Amino acid sequence: MAINKNKFPVAMGDVFPHGAFVVSEVEPVRDFDKSSPGRPVQQTDKESGLPVWSVSVLDADPEARRTDKTVTVKIAAPHQPVPPEAAAGLPFRPVEFDGLTVTPYVQETGGRPRVAYSFRAAGMRAPAGHGHRPAPGKNQDAA
Repeated sequence: MAINKNKFPVAMGDVFPHGAFVVSEVEPVRDFDKSSPGRPVQQTDKESGLPVWSVSVLDADPEARRTDKTVTVKIAAPHQPVPPEAAAGLPFRPVEFDGLTVTPYVQETGGRPRVAYSFRAAGMRAPAGHGHRPAPGKNQDAA
């Protein structure tokens, strides 16, 4: 079965149908259980043992709720992943993720639980074509 515990493989276009943009630096994820004051320890992936990195991504969906516009994607990689180069005329760097998975969980903030999602990827790269994609279901030939 393709499901690994609570982690579900998803296509980039299913999660970010309007595209995604890198809006932060790629940073090591801190392992709060192993770290101590003055001695941070980077989290490692439980399956691969590789260091875990995080990057904030802007979801380009114009209908996404304000609180869902920016998400964090974690990447397990031996070395710090390098975001794609900035595209001419764009304020952010377009990105696509390889091996994207989503893990749903219950987030309890303010006494009102809600379903939240954790995203992980095997890597990141510049989108194929770097071009603008029309919104799903829109006819390009319509005037």
